[in-house]
Amino acid sequence: MFLIAFSFLCGGPAAAAPQPEIPTPAPENSVPMASAEQFPEVKLDFPIAVGPFEPTWSSIETNYPGPPDWLREAKFGIWVHFGPQSAGQSGDWYARNLYKPGHIAYRNHLENYGHPSEVGYKEVLRDWNPTKLDPAALTQIYRDAGARFLIVQGVHHDNFDLWNSRHHPWNSTRIGPKRDLIAEWANAAKAAGMRYGVTFHHEYTWYWWQTAFGADREGPRAGVPYDGHLRLADGEGKWWEGLDPRLLYGIDLREYQGVTEAANTDWNVPAPGIFSRHLDYAHWYSTQWGLRMIDVIDHYDPDFIYTDGTDRQPFSGSGTGTGYKSDALQRVMAHYYNRSIERRGKVDTFSIVKFRPRTNGTVNTEEHGAPSEIKTDQPWIAEAPVGDWFYSPGFTYDAGMMIRYVIEAVARDGNAALSIALLPDGSLDEGSARMLREVGDWMRVNGSAIYGSRAWKVPGEGEIVEGRLKQLPGGKLGKEHAEFSFGPQDFRFVVGRDGALYAFALAVPEPGATVSIVSLGVDAGLLESPITEVTMLGHPRPLHWRQRAGSLEIDYPRDGAAKTAVVFRIAGAASSEF
Repeated sequence: MFLIAFSFLCGGPAAAAPQPEIPTPAPENSVPMASAEQFPEVKLDFPIAVGPFEPTWSSIETNYPGPPDWLREAKFGIWVHFGPQSAGQSGDWYARNLYKPGHIAYRNHLENYGHPSEVGYKEVLRDWNPTKLDPAALTQIYRDAGARFLIVQGVHHDNFDLWNSRHHPWNSTRIGPKRDLIAEWANAAKAAGMRYGVTFHHEYTWYWWQTAFGADREGPRAGVPYDGHLRLADGEGKWWEGLDPRLLYGIDLREYQGVTEAANTDWNVPAPGIFSRHLDYAHWYSTQWGLRMIDVIDHYDPDFIYTDGTDRQPFSGSGTGTGYKSDALQRVMAHYYNRSIERRGKVDTFSIVKFRPRTNGTVNTEEHGAPSEIKTDQPWIAEAPVGDWFYSPGFTYDAGMMIRYVIEAVARDGNAALSIALLPDGSLDEGSARMLREVGDWMRVNGSAIYGSRAWKVPGEGEIVEGRLKQLPGGKLGKEHAEFSFGPQDFRFVVGRDGALYAFALAVPEPGATVSIVSLGVDAGLLESPITEVTMLGHPRPLHWRQRAGSLEIDYPRDGAAKTAVVFRIAGAASSEF
């Protein structure tokens, strides 16, 4: 149906497939969306690798052998959430928010670039050049901090591909840094012996950008359209000549009821439905979405892929999948796993589908927090940024909140991936660098309780708040998390890969204090066998201990020098049921 297939089969750089004809926009907020429930899922037809995986959920679930062992072993990763939106120094979603009068991103853009009717996000892309970005050096810093895998942003909602994109001209090899950043991160991860995955956030880009089609409502430029309205022909004689802004900003969809309102909120997406007057465009866009992912799979061979979204799959007609229904994700996943067999001889890769209910073949995430109970229904990764997903001044940097976040995740049988925002030039500021060094110091002492661990029978014990175990708050890690207080009664548990039970004391005891762990008392009935020894990671001698009816009592050494969280290794006590 489209020229896309030709460029895909040829395998070389190609111009983006032409967009279909776009109907003349109807008045804003005048068109009701069609029912997503009554709209059948469209089966796309772009080519995929041959193999046992067909582009259906049933085929994927039947053929997928299970998640690779390295994911349980790794446990802690760094989220490399970096791209041109860092240039705004305004936190997350700068590209969309710079078109919102009154927003800090709008004010920062006016000061640093100009008015978005004349100088918009495309000029941010042109000027962004992270000259201090050194993926090899950063990867070593992350590894020294204890991370064992990287999650690397491939394309965010801003629709700018950070690789030599063969299906999208707005990419980092043509504009801005003129570098293939995914290739650099992939090479760095492989050289360091780390696994890495690439993320794709462009599912709902086609309506995320609707603020760029607006205009100031008051002031000297009231009614002057922002640069989202520009077309290919408007670039004649300008720096962006030959680049179609519609391939970056998408098209004006504000005619659909609720789209404008949602675009001008901090987060909300439109109500479920189908953009019924733009079905040809929707088909084109979801095809492009899939082909760009396949491009990365074929040329960079990541260990996993990640799709952002809020519903059961991209292009579901609901949540962030509003607007269209297609099997784009199933086609990409089938291609990915067939390609894994072809290249690796087996499927040792996986697909993170954010917030998808259990499906064999996918891994889930918990954004900004961890569940209250142990979660073993499927592999999952807790993910959060320190400060925000993109840089802005004033973040709180604290190694303790990072360490406790990892502990909360592993105690519930999960993994943790934390984002440390890079400065616009690609470097770490001193606060981030210091924090990572301190995390690394702790992990070198206590990593045997983290790597390869699994949940015990209960995640922990301690203060109960509103009927649940008190735990680190959700949200982006900041001042609240750094100052969050745990007491001497707060513990988390895991079973290490050596079969020993590990207990994390979330508050460092006073020298010489007696530590009491109720769950390990005789009356709790949780232990599989008698305790034979208690040691403290990083301490040279076994500890004095007594198992009473009501608790395990441990004498904390007077020369204990632990920071943030103390880890006790309790030998002979337990093995996980999971």
